[in-house]
Amino acid sequence: MTDTLPLILAIDQGTTSSRVILFDDHFNIHHVEQRVVELFYPHNGWVEQDATAIWHDVRDMVLSCLKLYPNRIASIGITNQRETVILWDKNTGTPIAPAIVWQDRRTATECNNLKEENYEPLITQKTGLLLDPYFSASKIAWLLNQNPDLKARANRGEILTGTIDTWLIWDLTGGQNHVTDATNASRTMLLNIHTNEWDDELLSLFDIPHSILPRVLNCVDDFGTLSNNIFIEQIPIRGVAGDQQAALIGQCCFDAGMMKSTYGTGCFALLNTGTIVAISKNKLLTTIAYRIDNVTTYATEGSIFVAGAAIQFLRDQFHFFDHATITNDMAMSVPNNHGAYFVPALTGIGAPYWDADVRGAVFGLTRDTNINHLVRAALEAQAYQTHDLLTAMAHDTGQNATSLRVDGGLVANEFMCQFLADILNITIDVPEVIESTALGAAMLAHKGAYGTSLNDLSKLRKTAKLFTPHMDDAMRQKYLNEWNCYIQKLLYTPPV
Repeated sequence: MTDTLPLILAIDQGTTSSRVILFDDHFNIHHVEQRVVELFYPHNGWVEQDATAIWHDVRDMVLSCLKLYPNRIASIGITNQRETVILWDKNTGTPIAPAIVWQDRRTATECNNLKEENYEPLITQKTGLLLDPYFSASKIAWLLNQNPDLKARANRGEILTGTIDTWLIWDLTGGQNHVTDATNASRTMLLNIHTNEWDDELLSLFDIPHSILPRVLNCVDDFGTLSNNIFIEQIPIRGVAGDQQAALIGQCCFDAGMMKSTYGTGCFALLNTGTIVAISKNKLLTTIAYRIDNVTTYATEGSIFVAGAAIQFLRDQFHFFDHATITNDMAMSVPNNHGAYFVPALTGIGAPYWDADVRGAVFGLTRDTNINHLVRAALEAQAYQTHDLLTAMAHDTGQNATSLRVDGGLVANEFMCQFLADILNITIDVPEVIESTALGAAMLAHKGAYGTSLNDLSKLRKTAKLFTPHMDDAMRQKYLNEWNCYIQKLLYTPPV
């Protein structure tokens, strides 16, 4: 009987890997396939990916699942790294340039110029975002401006653009559907989150033709079906959300005031604000949490660019360890950080500071600082960064969090979770399924296929472990004071 039950296929296209995960009707993981995504760094501050390679990996994994589980996949959901953009030829489907990744900072000068012209208040009012290279608009403009012929082709409707979800849907449907969902659209810095439409004033500001942008749909919608020229089954794509919004859904944070924080390549904390568009006064972002049945739910977001990437950095660049799993034991092998603090601003610093020019630093080194102290400092940094976000959120909303639902690969590290609970002084809730981004995509696809209510989805979430704070107030404040001291040193610009 169980061999005939329907499955939901979730495509989770992330910054460092692409995965396809099959869930059963209780959202237990049934099957996983994964491919590593290569990142390229052609210049200082540039981060690129091969869009065609991403598509081929996803295609092959979907084909594999269809072969292993024929006639059992009922619906497909997609979640993806946000803000990363691709430009491609409408007729051939060939990318015109490498994908520019969300971490890329090449447009910092252009963004700073627009700030000096006082465009940031307008952008924030319309989009809920800050004027930063992180978002898609300046990346698209940069791509179009590299070749005068390209801009002319775009104006003639020969070029298309989109974030990773749009690119994958275009390919999965054989070029039939050029669409996105409201969450991904809200991260481009081109969508008016009040009207849920591409904003003509912003398109004019960045000189981007409306015709190259995808149609914006709900998170649960008809995104098309798998192309019969590529796939043996024509399965519908019914759910799409950007990775952090998908994680909010996967954590079942459906009520205003509920909060999650994802610790993947970066760290992203989202607070559900319901139907209220809460524009931050503390450099946080206002974004669309999800749009279902044409009703928009909003969120306040704090974005940290480097979380798990700090551990990858120590592994790949300095060879401190071979596998990230050992970092838990390394951090636990020393009684404290021995005064060492690692500010992982490797691609600038995000919320609540937002400075694209800041670079990472290690403070407090002495002759007897060792590798274990530095690894511990990298893990501790996730708690300090999250504390900065939650403090800003409390100032914006007047609400102090009492618990935090967490997910992402880094929450497998128990030292990090316990230190997070200690520094935030709240309970940390780790779910049984920590792959919340893929789970959120699966939930959307399930709702699209069967009309499942959000309340019914919430009943299926299970907690695996709770971490409660044990640190005394004096020690907590000492850690935070020292962290804040070093942050201010990095942000300080000496006079010319």
